[in-house]
Amino acid sequence: MSFFDSFTMTIGGKAVSSSETIDVINPATEEIVAKAPDCSEKQLDDAVAAARAAFPGWCATPIEERRRAVARIGEVLTEHQADFARLFTLEQGRPLDGAAQEIAFAAYWANEVSKQDIPVTVTEDSASKRSETRHVPLGVVAGIVPWNFPVNLAVWKIAPALLTGNTLVLKPSPFTPLTMLKLAELLREHLPPGVFNVISGGDRLGPWLTAHEGIDKISFTGSTATGKRVMETASKGLKRVTLELGGNDAAIVMPDVALDEVADKLFFSAFANSGQICIATKRMYVHEDVYDKVADALVARARAAKVGDGLDQGSNFGPIQNRPQFERVKNLIEDAKQQGLRFLAGGDVPEGTGFFVPLAIVDNPPEDSRVVQEEAFGPVLPLLKFRDIDEVVARANACEYGLGGSIWSADTEAAADIASRLETGTVWINDTLYIMPWTPFAGHKQSGIGVENGKEGLLEFTVPQTITIAK
Repeated sequence: MSFFDSFTMTIGGKAVSSSETIDVINPATEEIVAKAPDCSEKQLDDAVAAARAAFPGWCATPIEERRRAVARIGEVLTEHQADFARLFTLEQGRPLDGAAQEIAFAAYWANEVSKQDIPVTVTEDSASKRSETRHVPLGVVAGIVPWNFPVNLAVWKIAPALLTGNTLVLKPSPFTPLTMLKLAELLREHLPPGVFNVISGGDRLGPWLTAHEGIDKISFTGSTATGKRVMETASKGLKRVTLELGGNDAAIVMPDVALDEVADKLFFSAFANSGQICIATKRMYVHEDVYDKVADALVARARAAKVGDGLDQGSNFGPIQNRPQFERVKNLIEDAKQQGLRFLAGGDVPEGTGFFVPLAIVDNPPEDSRVVQEEAFGPVLPLLKFRDIDEVVARANACEYGLGGSIWSADTEAAADIASRLETGTVWINDTLYIMPWTPFAGHKQSGIGVENGKEGLLEFTVPQTITIAK
């Protein structure tokens, strides 16, 4: 059987097909890559029931065995890295090198999470009482994964959920279900039946899953608008939620920036994965003294970049992953043009096959323009001039989101002071997009609720239990 056909769901450790299917489209060619199962409501019930049945045994499994199982996920990804990378590019669009990097990083992530400890805290040990707080699993977790990082963001949910003793029902995006369907297939022989279930389906499946009475926690990554609906649904059953949502991240480039050293980082902070990253730089504020130099450096890189099919050698950036997002990005560009804004690079979306958008840089648009206020989630970067620190901090914070941000300066102490004033969960100095398994990742304001990664993220998959003994 080929790695690239015959995709089935995994429910209770078994392959499950469906009478209905969804088409998975290659965004570079608009051709059908494969047909994935469209999960029925009965099959969802079966998946939740399988996870529920597996929970007592998995919860009681010694943590060292659970560590080994989570590490095995990374090993499977590594053993099949080349096939996973090609499958990733076919359904997601990113060039092969970037796809392979994501598979490798997801494998590394699983291995690192497998080493984490679940703390036990003695809160009192007196002559009369001993109190000990441990962290116990919640039960059945629903993981809902987006299309921009379909492997790594899935592992962000799979690894901590299983390590802490929960069982999982994972729903990948209908635009990119294939890598997770294949991973679950390969893990059937390595995990007890029902511990890790993967279902795929269209728009109806998400609401069914989040409303299901058998789910104890929802870990969701996606848009703020959808996250609000998830939270509303979860509230009816008081399900725990972790929501990693949108961002309109600001970068602040100071006049003393060492541009020769950071120009590539600045460029990729905005355009990596064709801008389809929640923590990408979406607004770049550049001090007026270095605005022209920074603009020239970014424009030169944008014009030299090759946007093309991820399977073509030499492609640096792939297409927008799906047509709805492609249309949103095109609409944002068209609005900027209608408002008379100047494009230093890009601005013309070619006709033809594939969801390709040339890298676009907009020259100092008004603060209230859509291209500044809205999260593009595509390769469109507004450059904005500033003069005063207090002014630029206020502009950066005047946003409903608060996911990430960055400061670029030769004076790291001064940059750290500015960073502390940004209303975001993560701030980088002379760096960007750096997230590791041991680092808590959280959004402020409408960028999310809860924490992923690090000890804090691990404990999101547990609930405290305090045992007090009267001596």
